[in-house]
Amino acid sequence: MTDTDMTDQQWKRFLGNGRSRPLTELPDPPAWRRFMPDQEFQANYQNKSEDRWRKIQDLADTDSRGKERGESFRIEEKDADIFNAVNAALYLRRPLLVTGKPGSGKTSLAYAIAYELKLGSVLSWSINARSLLDDALYQYDAIARLQDAQLKREKPIGSYIRLGPVGTAFLPSALPRVLLIDEIDKCDINLPNDLLELFEEGRYDIPELVRRQDELQESVDVATADRDVPASISQGRVFCYQFPLVVMTSNGERDFPPAFLRRCLRLRMPDPTQNKGALERIVEAHLKRGQDAQRWQRLEAEIGEIVDNFIAKGGQETADIATDQLLNAVYLLTRDVKPDVDERDGLKELLLKGLSEED
Repeated sequence: MTDTDMTDQQWKRFLGNGRSRPLTELPDPPAWRRFMPDQEFQANYQNKSEDRWRKIQDLADTDSRGKERGESFRIEEKDADIFNAVNAALYLRRPLLVTGKPGSGKTSLAYAIAYELKLGSVLSWSINARSLLDDALYQYDAIARLQDAQLKREKPIGSYIRLGPVGTAFLPSALPRVLLIDEIDKCDINLPNDLLELFEEGRYDIPELVRRQDELQESVDVATADRDVPASISQGRVFCYQFPLVVMTSNGERDFPPAFLRRCLRLRMPDPTQNKGALERIVEAHLKRGQDAQRWQRLEAEIGEIVDNFIAKGGQETADIATDQLLNAVYLLTRDVKPDVDERDGLKELLLKGLSEED
């Protein structure tokens, strides 16, 4: 597909409003972002990939939590930066570094992409100070293998290997998976550089299989982060065909190396706390489902009052506040069993306490 062939509809694969069409194909990547050659994928992986993709879709259909998070995410038309960034990441095969205030929808964005484009369940890796890339690529259970050897139980080596969320995301497939690397600003200082090599090369090795590749006549089946959906590894190497849609979230608590930043598309999520219409749509998307229409209509004025309180609170210089708190307040304060007026005011104050306010 040439640049002149790209229509607006072809560009806007992800809309963020629940109306995106399932992704069925992507245009060719830039020459510098090609990974596994087409011929190798078609000859050795395409049939297996199609079978595995069907199982991944079936698994996603049972992921009620992921579907709920994807369904409830909404982008305002004026926030074109969001869907432009996602679509650019799809076309350019580049990771997204997403920043913003707590509750601005950074994590939910990944679930919305997977849900709207039908790319399977989100593969999620939550970062802490002890997180290592090797652990997120795969785990090898050497102790179990030693125990089985002592008991003379013969099992294939693949029985002791499980791919982690990052390792699973880079398996060759005709369409990209969505990989969420959550709160990357909590990571060890070396992790961005380790990720940079993976993002540039699109591949990694499993040394335990590489060392034995001369002995292994066929590919090895291993477990993956997709429950009950194994994968076949050939010659101990995992090599992506379509680069995964990587969403890395950050609360802005640290700086990243310039080389890492240059290779990411950077997006700052808008602060929704001063837009009443956007907040009411967020509440509706999360809480209206399953509600009686007449009851919801009766609650709209009450919900509007709570949203006004939330906006007023968010406008204070000393009080950062997250949309999760608004959802908690609306859910609790619109129940059939309600506290009296004094208790209600105290409860509202508790639920809408600014993140930087003193207790």
